[in-house]
Amino acid sequence: MSFKVKFWGVRGSIACPSPSHITFGGNTSCIEVSLGGNRIILDAGTGIRNLGQWMLKKDVKHAKVLMSHTHWDHINGFPFFTPAFEKGYHFSIMAGHLIDSEGIEKVLAGQMAQPTFPVPLEMMDARLDYEDFRAGDSFDLWQGVKIKTAPLNHPNGATGYRIEYKGKSLVYVTDTEHIIGKPDQNILELIEGADLVIYDSTYTDSEFVDKIGWGHSTWQEGVRLCRAANAKSLAIFHHDPDHEDLFMERLESEAKAKWSQAFVAREHMRCNLA
Repeated sequence: MSFKVKFWGVRGSIACPSPSHITFGGNTSCIEVSLGGNRIILDAGTGIRNLGQWMLKKDVKHAKVLMSHTHWDHINGFPFFTPAFEKGYHFSIMAGHLIDSEGIEKVLAGQMAQPTFPVPLEMMDARLDYEDFRAGDSFDLWQGVKIKTAPLNHPNGATGYRIEYKGKSLVYVTDTEHIIGKPDQNILELIEGADLVIYDSTYTDSEFVDKIGWGHSTWQEGVRLCRAANAKSLAIFHHDPDHEDLFMERLESEAKAKWSQAFVAREHMRCNLA
């Protein structure tokens, strides 16, 4: 009855495949969560392409895809998610920020429409189900797998997720912008006592003052929130493309000195919660 997490993409804003982004990875947001025999995919950034290749090799044919939001860096791997083109595969795609607008299916179809992409969504042969809910809702994905959600402070809206299974909890909070000196109560409630919090740490506190309004947060705020909410560990996530490996190594040393339970997420890193 395992509860496993694997990072397939940890970068924010834009993929950055370069010699200076090897240690931590250059693919954008995508995380695989394995819960016994079930799988959840968090976001469909460029990391989902490699996840898809692995799923084909392992004959993994079903997953729930929970979208934080639909800015490019979180959806632009979806047209290259090979299992979605294969018959016999089944994916349920869910989002919490579009229920009052066009809905998740229309947004995904829009990025695959001409003249910006040659292959339309309709060419995908897998069974694709789409479900829009309201951020703040709670629901069960499967028996024993409970999802709690919260709205996040991000342009065009975003959703944070708490996944609970077998007495363990994982929280995914990206993309979000904090207010200096005012902890986000929605996030504090979502991460209370969580075993692992994956948090938008695009900037450092010193960088943040020039990026207010861009919709992101800092690793220092992640530490402050986790400590206040008695969370057990923090994965620093959604790295700025300008933060190359040497920068990230220094950042990780500083973060661990600040709080020993903080670490920097790396592409292909695995975490076992149960």
